[in-house]
Amino acid sequence: MDGVVMLSRIAESLFWIGRYLERAEDTCRIVEVHLQLLLDDPSVDQDAAGQSLLEVMGYPPPEGRTSDVQYVLNALCYDSGSPTSVAAALGGARESARRARETVSTEMWEAINTTWNSVRGGRLQRMRPATAFKLIRERCAVISGTADSTMSHDEGWRFLVLGRSIERADMIARLIQSASITSGSQSAWNNVLRGCGAHHAFLRTYGGVTTDRDAAEFLLLDRLFPRSLVFTLTAAEDALADLGQTERRAGIEDAAQRLLGTARAELEYRPPGEVLHDLPSRMADLQWVCNQASTAISQRYFEGATAAVWRGGEQ
Repeated sequence: MDGVVMLSRIAESLFWIGRYLERAEDTCRIVEVHLQLLLDDPSVDQDAAGQSLLEVMGYPPPEGRTSDVQYVLNALCYDSGSPTSVAAALGGARESARRARETVSTEMWEAINTTWNSVRGGRLQRMRPATAFKLIRERCAVISGTADSTMSHDEGWRFLVLGRSIERADMIARLIQSASITSGSQSAWNNVLRGCGAHHAFLRTYGGVTTDRDAAEFLLLDRLFPRSLVFTLTAAEDALADLGQTERRAGIEDAAQRLLGTARAELEYRPPGEVLHDLPSRMADLQWVCNQASTAISQRYFEGATAAVWRGGEQ
């Protein structure tokens, strides 16, 4: 394997632990923003907003029924059989951790297993949505912090960070895409900032006045905020550069690194006045880049195995 001494099975498991945990957390954030939008603006068509969200999340539209709040919650949060749900993502993270037990620290395994046990068997569905979202966010933060503080920062940890960063870029793109679709609502971008945990950092940077352009600029381009697209894409590039460790003096050999670097450059070097221009289409393109980068990583590091697609609940 290019520059990596660990077994590809372990590397792949760690990569998907990072992706699944980030997916669970960010799905909660996206659904919470959706519910807050419906609460803040009663004029929003609930069915149309639900269908738009399901489309953004890659979930097939319902046949013969409306996309009401309960349907959205079941499809994206509770149903372990739904490939896009929080329950399925946490189950995938646990299974990946089980297969990488020799590398995952005992503390990290216990944190993942405890989280899975707290939501299995319909327990998540019996909570109020706000309580469930808070629980998942906090548990994912505990697992990530435990991993960062109890795992050696070697190739395995870099695969974990790589998976987390690619999934975060993909999911933040989906959150921005959903906000740009409903940008007619005055509270849409404020809700997105709060959903990303970015509201306080944004106010410190831009002051009290929130415009759509300022919010989009912060979430797309800020180099210091850990959930901005530029920050996350840079983190993924850095992880790939550390894993590749090439002696080449010219060009980028790694296909995933080229894809992610090109996407980051297109964001960073676009004229500031065009930050909102064609935003839904650009965010959809970024999701495609993340998928292609994941495929390239699988082909290079995981013995040519087919990459798990974003919609899949299984690897």
